[in-house]
Amino acid sequence: MSSSPRVVPAEASALPFAAVLRAALLGAAAAGLVGALVSWLLVEIPIRAALAIEAGHPHKPGSGQVPGQAAEMFSRTTQVIGGMLAAGLVALVLGMLFAMVLARLRPRLPGRTDFARALALAAAGFVVLSLLPAVKYPANPPGVGDPETISTRTLYYLSFLAAAVLLSGLGLALRQRLPARWPASGGSTVSVLAVVTGYVVLVAGWPASPDAIPAAVPAGLIWQFRLSSLAELGAMWATLGVVTGLVLERRAMPAS
Repeated sequence: MSSSPRVVPAEASALPFAAVLRAALLGAAAAGLVGALVSWLLVEIPIRAALAIEAGHPHKPGSGQVPGQAAEMFSRTTQVIGGMLAAGLVALVLGMLFAMVLARLRPRLPGRTDFARALALAAAGFVVLSLLPAVKYPANPPGVGDPETISTRTLYYLSFLAAAVLLSGLGLALRQRLPARWPASGGSTVSVLAVVTGYVVLVAGWPASPDAIPAAVPAGLIWQFRLSSLAELGAMWATLGVVTGLVLERRAMPAS
């Protein structure tokens, strides 16, 4: 007798939210560990290089720091541990949001199994919450960015993120309204094209970052930090989707 899970249409196999939440929290725990590992192995390399460059800079007028004054409130080791713990906290928050969205949209997500649906949602989450913001406002290593513009940068980033989420929701709503008048494949194509066009307009139209890249920071170091930071987020989203999907699939397997 085969032990492979039965493929059941989403609308015919309701899952209690508690089951989805447990699966997503397990996925979040795994994602936090993976994110912390990637942060330690990849992201720390350009951070240390950027800190070395920053340490060689002379005093900047108006910065409130004088030559020889200690600039760090915490040791580098404490900062590294704090960054790894932050990855775990971010993964926990993502896991709870992931569970709520997965439970709500499960019947509408592409895929015939919960594993496929979880992967699809994780891919969408990575694109909307990580990739798009990284394209418009890419991460920068220490020494890049004026502390006086942090409020402006935060406002730009959060408003852009909210607009991307809203646009994605509108695309999903459009997809749900089209099938009555369009073939399923045609409705999917139209909604995807509409959302992608909206993303392009969003990236092009939102205000640019107010900070310029200092000439003292090599472009290669900037891109190394940006790509490694994006790799950390991508690894976390992939782990969250894979582990959550596997747990839900295991729950759906018939008893042998």
